[in-house]
Amino acid sequence: MVDSNVIKQKSKAFALRIINMYKYLSQKNEFVMSKQILRSGTSIGANVAEAIRAESSADFIHKLSISRKEAEETLYWLELLCETDYIDKEVFVSMQSDCDELLRILTSIILSKKDNND
Repeated sequence: MVDSNVIKQKSKAFALRIINMYKYLSQKNEFVMSKQILRSGTSIGANVAEAIRAESSADFIHKLSISRKEAEETLYWLELLCETDYIDKEVFVSMQSDCDELLRILTSIILSKKDNND
C-alpha cells in the first residue's frame, strides 16, 4: 500500500537524511551540534505522526506547529554546521531546500486547518 500523505513521506525522508548526516558528523568527531540536529530534524516527522492521530483539530494544529518550530531549529543547526565547515555548501543548500519545503507544507496545512475551523 502506498502512503499518500505528502508531509508524512517528506518529513520521514528528511529524518533519514538527518540520521545519515549525524553518522557522518560523528565520524568527524562532532558530537554537540550533531546531537542537536538529530533531535530537531527527526522530531519534525515524529510530531507529524502524532498530528495524524490527533484527538482534535486544536491538537492537530498544535502538533504541526511543534513540527514547524523543530524545522526552524533544524535550519539554525544547518547554518551553524555550514559556517563551521562541518558540512559543505552543497550539502547545506540541499538540506536547507528540503527543510524549507517542509516549512512551506506545514504552514499551508496549519493555515488551511485554522481557516476550516473558523
